[in-house]
Amino acid sequence: MSWSDRDKQVWQSIKAWKEDLYEYEANDLEHTYVKWLDYAFESVPPDVQEQFFQLLDGWLFHMHSLIQGSQMQNDARERILVTARAFNQDIQTIDDLQYLTIDQLHYIAEQHAGRHRIYSLFQGGITGTGGIVALGSDLPAMAVINLRSVQLIAITYGFDVQTPFEMMTALKVFHASTLPSRLRALAWEDLMEDLNKKDSNYFYDGSEQLTDYTWLEGPMKHALKGLAITMFKGKKWSGLPLVSMAIGAGVNYQLSRKITDFAEKYYQYRYLRLKKNQ
Repeated sequence: MSWSDRDKQVWQSIKAWKEDLYEYEANDLEHTYVKWLDYAFESVPPDVQEQFFQLLDGWLFHMHSLIQGSQMQNDARERILVTARAFNQDIQTIDDLQYLTIDQLHYIAEQHAGRHRIYSLFQGGITGTGGIVALGSDLPAMAVINLRSVQLIAITYGFDVQTPFEMMTALKVFHASTLPSRLRALAWEDLMEDLNKKDSNYFYDGSEQLTDYTWLEGPMKHALKGLAITMFKGKKWSGLPLVSMAIGAGVNYQLSRKITDFAEKYYQYRYLRLKKNQ
């Protein structure tokens, strides 16, 4: 199946985006943070670190499985197929979605990604009220929202996350998209390595380790967000802590935007690569 002119344009935009990943240079503040993080984890015994990150990986695996098996996600899969049939009435399965054009797939993906960015915005606003329950539930809620958005983007581009390979890949895309900017190029290379060496469209044969201490920068930024919310929650207008709500909403929205942008670039890349090789 040959590429259209539009496919070539999107491929070039992905290449430019990848170059930005590789050309990113950490600033002095980031270098200082990395040194502090390295020093902090040197004092933690390796076996304790390994056990902690195994538990964290297990939590992400279970959450991912619960989301993909939920009725809400099954309904979303069906909505994707129904929307796709408006473009091509012969679409019956997830695999058939790859017969749509890249602009049609982007339209469907953006519907779901935009909806989840709004969910993140509202979640951040609720967190910004400063309640203990709201602050405590923010990180798990954001993980659910953004894992779900990655799954739906994968499905939109014709990759069924109910297979072991695509399930693990979606988790790794989520992980890569939440890494600090200086590490995202390496994470992209890891995704490409998995893609190049896969022997099956079903089984996953790569490393199943996801998190390490470098990934904790994201959760730590959320902790700083919580601190800022706590500082400003006493400043209210019309009975609402508008400043802290704006902080929570803005940070959460930008995180979801970063995740959905990365995920769509990855699945667009795979869609075009598959189309070129057919």
